[in-house]
Amino acid sequence: MNIHEYQGKSILRKYGVATPAGHVIENLSQAKDIIKKVQSESGSEKVVVKAQIHAGGRGKGGGVKLADNLEQALEYADNILGMQLVTPQTGDEGKKVHKLLVEENVYYPGEEEPKEFYMGILLDRNTSKIVIMASTEGGMDIEEVAEKTPEKIVKEWIDPRVGLQAFQARKVAFALGLKGKSLKEGVKFIYALYKAYTDSDATMVEINPMLKTSDSRILAADCKIDLDDNALYRHADLAEMRDVTEEDPFEVEAKESDLNYVKLDGNVGCMVNGAGLAMATMDIIKLSGGEPANFLDVGGGANPKTVEAGFRIILKDPNVKAILINIFGGIVRCDRVAKGVVEAYKNIGDIPVPIIVRLQGTNAEEGAKIIDESGLKVTSAIVLKDAADKVKEVMA
Repeated sequence: MNIHEYQGKSILRKYGVATPAGHVIENLSQAKDIIKKVQSESGSEKVVVKAQIHAGGRGKGGGVKLADNLEQALEYADNILGMQLVTPQTGDEGKKVHKLLVEENVYYPGEEEPKEFYMGILLDRNTSKIVIMASTEGGMDIEEVAEKTPEKIVKEWIDPRVGLQAFQARKVAFALGLKGKSLKEGVKFIYALYKAYTDSDATMVEINPMLKTSDSRILAADCKIDLDDNALYRHADLAEMRDVTEEDPFEVEAKESDLNYVKLDGNVGCMVNGAGLAMATMDIIKLSGGEPANFLDVGGGANPKTVEAGFRIILKDPNVKAILINIFGGIVRCDRVAKGVVEAYKNIGDIPVPIIVRLQGTNAEEGAKIIDESGLKVTSAIVLKDAADKVKEVMA
Protein backbone atom coordinates (compact mmCIF):
# COMPACT_ATOMS: atom_id res chain seq x y z
CA MET A 1 0.00 0.00 0.00
CA ASN A 2 1.35 3.39 -0.99
CA ILE A 3 1.04 6.30 1.42
CA HIS A 4 1.68 10.04 1.17
CA GLU A 5 4.91 11.75 2.12
CA TYR A 6 3.38 13.41 5.19
CA GLN A 7 2.04 10.03 6.38
CA GLY A 8 5.43 8.39 5.86
CA LYS A 9 7.12 11.12 7.86
CA SER A 10 4.64 10.66 10.69
CA ILE A 11 5.77 7.01 10.86
CA LEU A 12 9.44 7.97 10.76
CA ARG A 13 9.09 10.49 13.58
CA LYS A 14 7.68 7.76 15.87
CA TYR A 15 11.03 5.98 15.58
CA GLY A 16 13.21 9.04 16.01
CA VAL A 17 13.99 9.75 12.37
CA ALA A 18 14.51 13.50 12.08
CA THR A 19 12.22 15.28 9.60
CA PRO A 20 11.51 18.94 8.83
CA ALA A 21 8.72 20.60 10.82
CA GLY A 22 5.54 20.57 8.74
CA HIS A 23 1.76 20.40 8.63
CA VAL A 24 -0.88 19.37 6.09
CA ILE A 25 -3.37 21.62 4.26
CA GLU A 26 -6.56 19.98 3.01
CA ASN A 27 -8.39 23.14 1.94
CA LEU A 28 -7.39 26.74 1.31
CA SER A 29 -9.27 28.03 4.36
CA GLN A 30 -6.57 26.34 6.49
CA ALA A 31 -3.63 27.64 4.47
CA LYS A 32 -2.87 30.94 6.21
CA ASP A 33 -2.98 29.53 9.75
CA ILE A 34 -0.91 26.46 8.87
CA ILE A 35 1.73 28.42 7.00
CA LYS A 36 2.06 30.81 9.95
CA LYS A 37 2.34 27.83 12.31
CA VAL A 38 5.23 26.35 10.30
CA GLN A 39 6.94 29.74 10.14
CA SER A 40 6.60 30.12 13.91
CA GLU A 41 7.95 26.63 14.62
CA SER A 42 10.94 27.07 12.30
CA GLY A 43 11.67 30.71 13.08
CA SER A 44 11.88 31.51 9.37
CA GLU A 45 9.59 33.17 6.83
CA LYS A 46 10.65 30.67 4.15
CA VAL A 47 8.55 27.53 3.76
CA VAL A 48 8.23 24.74 1.19
CA VAL A 49 4.81 23.97 -0.32
CA LYS A 50 4.61 20.36 -1.55
CA ALA A 51 1.82 18.57 -3.44
CA GLN A 52 0.81 15.25 -1.87
CA ILE A 53 0.19 12.61 -4.52
CA HIS A 54 1.30 8.99 -4.94
CA ALA A 55 3.97 9.74 -7.56
CA GLY A 56 7.54 10.92 -7.72
CA GLY A 57 8.96 13.81 -9.72
CA ARG A 58 6.55 16.32 -8.19
CA GLY A 59 9.08 19.14 -8.37
CA LYS A 60 9.56 18.61 -12.11
CA GLY A 61 5.82 19.05 -12.61
CA GLY A 62 5.58 22.23 -10.54
CA GLY A 63 4.26 20.53 -7.42
CA VAL A 64 7.03 21.65 -5.03
CA LYS A 65 7.72 25.34 -4.44
CA LEU A 66 9.95 27.29 -2.04
CA ALA A 67 8.18 30.41 -0.79
CA ASP A 68 10.05 33.39 0.67
CA ASN A 69 7.14 34.71 2.71
CA LEU A 70 3.51 34.21 3.71
CA GLU A 71 2.05 35.91 0.64
CA GLN A 72 4.09 33.81 -1.78
CA ALA A 73 3.29 30.62 0.13
CA LEU A 74 -0.46 31.40 -0.08
CA GLU A 75 -0.10 32.00 -3.82
CA TYR A 76 1.66 28.65 -4.32
CA ALA A 77 -0.92 26.85 -2.17
CA ASP A 78 -3.73 28.34 -4.24
CA ASN A 79 -2.02 27.29 -7.49
CA ILE A 80 -1.09 23.73 -6.46
CA LEU A 81 -4.11 22.60 -4.41
CA GLY A 82 -6.65 21.15 -6.83
CA MET A 83 -4.30 21.16 -9.83
CA GLN A 84 -3.90 18.17 -12.13
CA LEU A 85 -0.23 17.47 -11.50
CA VAL A 86 1.64 15.73 -14.31
CA THR A 87 4.97 14.10 -13.44
CA PRO A 88 7.16 11.47 -15.15
CA GLN A 89 5.40 8.83 -13.00
CA THR A 90 1.76 9.87 -13.45
CA GLY A 91 1.50 9.66 -17.23
CA ASP A 92 -0.14 12.34 -19.34
CA GLU A 93 -3.38 12.25 -17.36
CA GLY A 94 -1.65 13.36 -14.14
CA LYS A 95 -3.11 13.23 -10.63
CA LYS A 96 -5.33 15.73 -8.87
CA VAL A 97 -3.77 17.32 -5.79
CA HIS A 98 -6.09 17.02 -2.77
CA LYS A 99 -3.58 17.83 -0.02
CA LEU A 100 -0.48 19.95 0.51
CA LEU A 101 2.40 19.57 2.94
CA VAL A 102 3.90 22.84 4.18
CA GLU A 103 7.36 22.41 5.71
CA GLU A 104 10.16 24.53 7.07
CA ASN A 105 12.99 25.45 4.72
CA VAL A 106 15.93 23.25 5.67
CA TYR A 107 18.30 24.60 3.01
CA TYR A 108 19.36 27.55 5.14
CA PRO A 109 22.86 29.10 4.97
CA GLY A 110 25.54 28.17 7.50
CA GLU A 111 29.12 27.06 7.95
CA GLU A 112 28.81 24.40 5.23
CA GLU A 113 26.74 23.92 2.11
CA PRO A 114 23.79 21.55 2.56
CA LYS A 115 24.48 18.13 1.03
CA GLU A 116 21.91 15.69 -0.39
CA PHE A 117 22.20 11.89 -0.13
CA TYR A 118 20.04 8.93 -1.10
CA MET A 119 19.02 6.30 1.46
CA GLY A 120 16.75 3.31 0.82
CA ILE A 121 15.85 0.09 2.65
CA LEU A 122 14.11 -2.81 0.92
CA LEU A 123 14.03 -6.59 0.69
CA ASP A 124 16.55 -8.22 -1.63
CA ARG A 125 14.70 -11.36 -2.73
CA ASN A 126 17.83 -12.82 -4.31
CA THR A 127 19.57 -13.05 -0.95
CA SER A 128 16.49 -13.18 1.32
CA LYS A 129 17.98 -10.29 3.25
CA ILE A 130 17.12 -6.66 3.84
CA VAL A 131 19.49 -4.35 2.00
CA ILE A 132 20.39 -0.76 2.78
CA MET A 133 21.20 1.25 -0.33
CA ALA A 134 22.89 4.63 -0.05
CA SER A 135 24.46 7.10 -2.43
CA THR A 136 26.15 10.48 -2.37
CA GLU A 137 24.02 11.38 -5.40
CA GLY A 138 20.91 12.41 -3.52
CA GLY A 139 18.04 14.21 -5.21
CA MET A 140 18.39 12.11 -8.37
CA ASP A 141 16.40 9.04 -9.38
CA ILE A 142 18.30 6.03 -8.04
CA GLU A 143 17.71 4.25 -11.37
CA GLU A 144 19.57 7.03 -13.13
CA VAL A 145 22.44 6.81 -10.65
CA ALA A 146 22.59 3.03 -11.09
CA GLU A 147 22.76 3.43 -14.86
CA LYS A 148 25.31 6.24 -15.09
CA THR A 149 27.43 5.92 -11.93
CA PRO A 150 26.77 2.53 -10.30
CA GLU A 151 29.98 2.81 -8.29
CA LYS A 152 28.35 5.60 -6.27
CA ILE A 153 25.75 3.23 -4.80
CA VAL A 154 26.69 1.57 -1.51
CA LYS A 155 24.85 -1.60 -0.46
CA GLU A 156 24.85 -3.27 2.94
CA TRP A 157 22.94 -6.53 3.48
CA ILE A 158 21.39 -7.26 6.88
CA ASP A 159 21.33 -10.82 8.22
CA PRO A 160 17.74 -11.30 9.47
CA ARG A 161 18.97 -13.53 12.30
CA VAL A 162 20.85 -10.70 14.01
CA GLY A 163 19.45 -7.49 12.51
CA LEU A 164 21.33 -4.28 11.76
CA GLN A 165 24.70 -4.19 13.51
CA ALA A 166 26.49 -1.06 14.71
CA PHE A 167 29.46 -1.57 12.39
CA GLN A 168 27.11 -1.76 9.41
CA ALA A 169 25.43 1.55 10.21
CA ARG A 170 28.85 3.16 10.64
CA LYS A 171 30.08 1.57 7.41
CA VAL A 172 27.24 3.15 5.42
CA ALA A 173 27.70 6.54 7.12
CA PHE A 174 31.45 6.50 6.43
CA ALA A 175 30.79 5.57 2.78
CA LEU A 176 28.70 8.72 2.44
CA GLY A 177 31.62 10.81 3.69
CA LEU A 178 29.96 11.87 6.95
CA LYS A 179 32.23 13.15 9.70
CA GLY A 180 32.02 14.53 13.21
CA LYS A 181 28.50 15.56 14.27
CA SER A 182 26.97 14.51 10.96
CA LEU A 183 28.51 11.02 11.31
CA LYS A 184 26.87 10.50 14.71
CA GLU A 185 23.60 11.89 13.38
CA GLY A 186 23.89 9.68 10.30
CA VAL A 187 24.40 6.47 12.29
CA LYS A 188 21.45 7.35 14.53
CA PHE A 189 19.37 8.12 11.42
CA ILE A 190 20.16 4.75 9.81
CA TYR A 191 19.31 2.82 12.98
CA ALA A 192 15.99 4.62 13.39
CA LEU A 193 15.12 4.20 9.72
CA TYR A 194 15.80 0.45 9.87
CA LYS A 195 13.60 0.16 12.96
CA ALA A 196 10.79 2.05 11.22
CA TYR A 197 11.09 -0.24 8.19
CA THR A 198 10.92 -3.50 10.12
CA ASP A 199 8.32 -2.51 12.73
CA SER A 200 5.87 -1.11 10.17
CA ASP A 201 6.19 -4.13 7.85
CA ALA A 202 7.23 -1.89 4.99
CA THR A 203 8.30 -3.28 1.64
CA MET A 204 10.37 -0.18 0.91
CA VAL A 205 11.50 2.99 2.65
CA GLU A 206 13.18 5.55 0.41
CA ILE A 207 14.63 8.85 1.61
CA ASN A 208 15.56 11.05 -1.32
CA PRO A 209 17.05 13.32 -0.39
CA MET A 210 18.49 12.53 3.00
CA LEU A 211 19.87 15.96 3.83
CA LYS A 212 22.91 17.06 5.76
CA THR A 213 22.03 20.64 6.69
CA SER A 214 24.49 23.50 6.89
CA ASP A 215 24.80 22.86 10.64
CA SER A 216 25.36 19.08 10.18
CA ARG A 217 21.87 17.82 11.06
CA ILE A 218 20.67 14.74 9.16
CA LEU A 219 17.04 14.95 8.03
CA ALA A 220 14.59 13.05 5.85
CA ALA A 221 13.80 15.95 3.52
CA ASP A 222 11.53 13.68 1.47
CA CYS A 223 10.35 10.13 1.92
CA LYS A 224 8.44 7.36 0.19
CA ILE A 225 7.14 4.35 2.10
CA ASP A 226 5.37 1.29 0.69
CA LEU A 227 3.59 -0.94 3.22
CA ASP A 228 2.98 -4.67 2.85
CA ASP A 229 -0.78 -5.14 2.22
CA ASN A 230 -0.57 -8.65 3.68
CA ALA A 231 0.64 -7.31 7.03
CA LEU A 232 -1.88 -4.50 7.48
CA TYR A 233 -4.02 -6.68 9.76
CA ARG A 234 -1.29 -6.09 12.34
CA HIS A 235 -1.37 -2.30 11.86
CA ALA A 236 -4.88 -0.88 12.08
CA ASP A 237 -3.45 2.64 12.38
CA LEU A 238 -1.44 2.25 9.17
CA ALA A 239 -4.35 0.68 7.27
CA GLU A 240 -6.31 3.86 7.96
CA MET A 241 -3.71 5.80 5.93
CA ARG A 242 -5.01 4.32 2.69
CA ASP A 243 -6.12 7.07 0.29
CA VAL A 244 -8.48 5.56 -2.28
CA THR A 245 -8.58 8.84 -4.25
CA GLU A 246 -5.01 8.03 -5.31
CA GLU A 247 -5.91 4.56 -6.59
CA ASP A 248 -7.51 3.38 -9.80
CA PRO A 249 -11.27 3.20 -9.10
CA PHE A 250 -11.47 -0.19 -10.84
CA GLU A 251 -8.78 -1.56 -8.53
CA VAL A 252 -10.54 -0.13 -5.48
CA GLU A 253 -13.78 -1.84 -6.46
CA ALA A 254 -11.95 -5.11 -7.15
CA LYS A 255 -10.27 -5.06 -3.74
CA GLU A 256 -13.68 -4.61 -2.08
CA SER A 257 -14.79 -7.81 -3.85
CA ASP A 258 -11.59 -9.69 -2.86
CA LEU A 259 -10.33 -9.73 -6.45
CA ASN A 260 -6.75 -9.15 -7.55
CA TYR A 261 -7.08 -6.66 -10.40
CA VAL A 262 -4.66 -4.46 -12.33
CA LYS A 263 -5.90 -2.32 -15.19
CA LEU A 264 -3.93 -2.42 -18.46
CA ASP A 265 -4.30 -0.65 -21.80
CA GLY A 266 -5.49 -3.50 -24.04
CA ASN A 267 -8.78 -4.61 -25.60
CA VAL A 268 -9.30 -8.17 -24.28
CA GLY A 269 -10.55 -8.50 -20.74
CA CYS A 270 -9.44 -11.61 -18.88
CA MET A 271 -10.72 -13.38 -15.78
CA VAL A 272 -8.55 -16.19 -14.41
CA ASN A 273 -8.05 -18.19 -11.22
CA GLY A 274 -4.40 -18.05 -10.20
CA ALA A 275 -1.70 -15.46 -10.81
CA GLY A 276 0.51 -17.75 -12.91
CA LEU A 277 -2.36 -18.77 -15.14
CA ALA A 278 -3.31 -15.10 -15.47
CA MET A 279 0.17 -14.30 -16.78
CA ALA A 280 -0.02 -17.20 -19.26
CA THR A 281 -3.46 -16.01 -20.35
CA MET A 282 -2.15 -12.53 -21.07
CA ASP A 283 0.61 -14.10 -23.14
CA ILE A 284 -1.87 -16.14 -25.19
CA ILE A 285 -4.01 -13.05 -25.77
CA LYS A 286 -0.95 -11.27 -27.08
CA LEU A 287 -0.08 -14.18 -29.37
CA SER A 288 -3.65 -14.20 -30.71
CA GLY A 289 -3.24 -10.62 -31.90
CA GLY A 290 -5.04 -8.94 -29.02
CA GLU A 291 -3.82 -6.89 -26.07
CA PRO A 292 -4.77 -7.75 -22.46
CA ALA A 293 -6.99 -5.10 -20.90
CA ASN A 294 -6.37 -6.25 -17.35
CA PHE A 295 -4.91 -8.73 -14.92
CA LEU A 296 -7.80 -10.26 -12.93
CA ASP A 297 -7.32 -13.19 -10.56
CA VAL A 298 -10.57 -14.38 -8.96
CA GLY A 299 -8.67 -16.80 -6.72
CA GLY A 300 -9.15 -20.49 -6.05
CA GLY A 301 -12.67 -20.13 -4.69
CA ALA A 302 -14.37 -18.65 -7.73
CA ASN A 303 -18.15 -18.52 -7.32
CA PRO A 304 -21.10 -16.72 -8.95
CA LYS A 305 -20.58 -13.66 -6.76
CA THR A 306 -16.90 -13.20 -7.60
CA VAL A 307 -17.47 -13.99 -11.29
CA GLU A 308 -20.24 -11.38 -11.46
CA ALA A 309 -18.06 -8.80 -9.71
CA GLY A 310 -15.27 -9.55 -12.18
CA PHE A 311 -17.63 -9.14 -15.13
CA ARG A 312 -18.89 -5.79 -13.89
CA ILE A 313 -15.38 -4.41 -13.38
CA ILE A 314 -14.12 -5.59 -16.79
CA LEU A 315 -17.17 -4.19 -18.59
CA LYS A 316 -16.59 -0.73 -17.13
CA ASP A 317 -13.51 -0.46 -19.34
CA PRO A 318 -14.73 0.97 -22.68
CA ASN A 319 -11.67 -0.44 -24.47
CA VAL A 320 -12.71 -4.06 -23.87
CA LYS A 321 -13.89 -5.76 -27.09
CA ALA A 322 -13.94 -9.36 -25.83
CA ILE A 323 -13.61 -11.28 -22.56
CA LEU A 324 -11.61 -14.47 -22.06
CA ILE A 325 -12.37 -16.48 -18.93
CA ASN A 326 -9.65 -19.05 -18.30
CA ILE A 327 -10.25 -21.41 -15.36
CA PHE A 328 -8.23 -24.40 -14.22
CA GLY A 329 -10.45 -26.65 -12.11
CA GLY A 330 -8.31 -27.78 -9.23
CA ILE A 331 -9.64 -26.46 -5.96
CA VAL A 332 -12.78 -25.24 -7.71
CA ARG A 333 -14.78 -27.47 -10.07
CA CYS A 334 -15.28 -26.30 -13.65
CA ASP A 335 -19.02 -27.03 -13.62
CA ARG A 336 -19.40 -24.77 -10.59
CA VAL A 337 -17.58 -21.97 -12.40
CA ALA A 338 -19.70 -22.52 -15.52
CA LYS A 339 -22.88 -22.17 -13.45
CA GLY A 340 -21.41 -19.00 -11.96
CA VAL A 341 -20.74 -17.58 -15.42
CA VAL A 342 -24.29 -18.33 -16.59
CA GLU A 343 -25.82 -16.89 -13.41
CA ALA A 344 -23.65 -13.78 -13.55
CA TYR A 345 -24.47 -13.26 -17.23
CA LYS A 346 -28.22 -13.39 -16.47
CA ASN A 347 -27.88 -11.01 -13.49
CA ILE A 348 -25.96 -8.42 -15.48
CA GLY A 349 -28.26 -8.59 -18.49
CA ASP A 350 -27.12 -7.89 -22.03
CA ILE A 351 -23.33 -8.07 -22.31
CA PRO A 352 -22.24 -6.22 -25.46
CA VAL A 353 -18.95 -8.08 -26.04
CA PRO A 354 -18.27 -11.75 -26.92
CA ILE A 355 -17.20 -14.06 -24.10
CA ILE A 356 -14.93 -17.08 -24.46
CA VAL A 357 -14.80 -19.46 -21.50
CA ARG A 358 -11.94 -21.95 -21.36
CA LEU A 359 -12.36 -24.63 -18.70
CA GLN A 360 -9.80 -27.30 -17.92
CA GLY A 361 -9.42 -29.69 -15.01
CA THR A 362 -12.04 -31.15 -12.68
CA ASN A 363 -15.42 -31.54 -14.46
CA ALA A 364 -14.22 -29.52 -17.46
CA GLU A 365 -16.49 -31.34 -19.93
CA GLU A 366 -19.51 -30.89 -17.66
CA GLY A 367 -18.70 -27.19 -17.41
CA ALA A 368 -18.41 -26.81 -21.18
CA LYS A 369 -21.78 -28.53 -21.59
CA ILE A 370 -23.42 -26.08 -19.19
CA ILE A 371 -22.00 -23.17 -21.17
CA ASP A 372 -23.02 -24.59 -24.56
CA GLU A 373 -26.57 -25.40 -23.44
CA SER A 374 -27.16 -22.08 -21.68
CA GLY A 375 -28.42 -20.34 -24.82
CA LEU A 376 -26.25 -17.33 -23.98
CA LYS A 377 -23.71 -15.63 -26.22
CA VAL A 378 -20.85 -17.49 -24.58
CA THR A 379 -18.36 -19.73 -26.39
CA SER A 380 -16.66 -22.58 -24.56
CA ALA A 381 -13.19 -24.04 -25.08
CA ILE A 382 -11.15 -26.70 -23.33
CA VAL A 383 -7.69 -26.42 -24.94
CA LEU A 384 -5.89 -23.10 -24.42
CA LYS A 385 -5.03 -22.85 -28.10
CA ASP A 386 -8.72 -23.18 -28.98
CA ALA A 387 -9.48 -20.30 -26.62
CA ALA A 388 -6.79 -18.20 -28.27
CA ASP A 389 -8.09 -18.97 -31.74
CA LYS A 390 -11.63 -18.02 -30.72
CA VAL A 391 -10.39 -14.74 -29.25
CA LYS A 392 -8.70 -14.08 -32.58
CA GLU A 393 -11.94 -14.86 -34.46
CA VAL A 394 -14.11 -12.50 -32.44
CA MET A 395 -11.47 -9.75 -32.61
CA ALA A 396 -11.26 -9.98 -36.42
